[in-house]
Amino acid sequence: MKIAICTTNYSVYSETFIKAQVDLLPASLVLHSGWLPTQFNNGISIQNRFQFSLRMFFQEVLKINLFTLETSIGRLLKKNKIDLVLAQYGPGGAAMLSVCNKYRIPLVVHFHGFDASDTSIIEQNAASYCEMFDYAKAIIAVSSMMKKKLIDLGCPQEKIHHITYGPNDIFFKNNPTYLSHTFFGIGRFVNKKAPYLTILAFKELSNEYPDARLKIAGEGELLNTCRNITKAFKIEDKVTFLGVINPEQIRIEMENALAFVQHSVVADSGDSEGTPVAVLEAQAAALPVIATIHAGIPDVVVEGKTGFLVPETDIYAMKEAMKKILNNRSLAKEMGSAGRHRIRNNFTMEMYIDKLKKALYVDE
Repeated sequence: MKIAICTTNYSVYSETFIKAQVDLLPASLVLHSGWLPTQFNNGISIQNRFQFSLRMFFQEVLKINLFTLETSIGRLLKKNKIDLVLAQYGPGGAAMLSVCNKYRIPLVVHFHGFDASDTSIIEQNAASYCEMFDYAKAIIAVSSMMKKKLIDLGCPQEKIHHITYGPNDIFFKNNPTYLSHTFFGIGRFVNKKAPYLTILAFKELSNEYPDARLKIAGEGELLNTCRNITKAFKIEDKVTFLGVINPEQIRIEMENALAFVQHSVVADSGDSEGTPVAVLEAQAAALPVIATIHAGIPDVVVEGKTGFLVPETDIYAMKEAMKKILNNRSLAKEMGSAGRHRIRNNFTMEMYIDKLKKALYVDE
């Protein structure tokens, strides 16, 4: 089977799950740059300049849709004898629906988080989602909460495959000592990740444990706000912002940390997580996880056994959980070991790709 993977961005540091699909699935084409992709593989334009100019002329001057991008995408798929399109995110699947329908190419849509939760995204795509659910061969949900949301949106339950991501295998190589005073977190600095709440919880902890440290990797719109919070509370010497780091750097930071922290919340827009890959990676790295009761996190973190889960926005509960880990290093080791064991037995990258393949090949 020849598969075309469609994604908005060809290389985004936070979308490790899409890179894994490109690397581990038999993908013949990678279409990218926009919900309706404009490029393929290593940045080759789907329409050349002449085709693009003709399209613009007919649309703007003659008000006729000729030489459309959809037609060019369809011809590219047919030329490469693509058997199936795997579209990333709900809007990406909705954008590819007309192409797949016209050229009779099966479509599988992989939902990841905001695409099944953000109110504005759902409202904008309500009609096309229903058509997409009807046409699609399969729909991928990464958490039990997401599966429920997709059913509520009108997706037939029998089409939904609940497939949780897997971590990069390099994290299983970690050998933490649990002697550190450092808590580690990673993720985009956006509302649903709420890094400022992690920082505020740490601030409460540092009042009692002045030797405690927090390192957070990533970038985003809330980064400067978070920096200012550390300055306002005079803890900038205890909180380190690492910026964007690669998987090997993440592995090293996790090996030198005591625990992983993430305070995910439902944003005002409704946007929420799918199942955070970093939570899976941290457990594979044998770290206890301190996170919130949010979206797919309770699917992969067992409260009191592989980590602690606290209510959203409760920074004092998060502070108490961090305190328990600092005060009991044997508990940290026990939780870390239990987390690694559970990930190895239930959520490896190999398992993720195998389940994904079965969903793609269903009825074949």
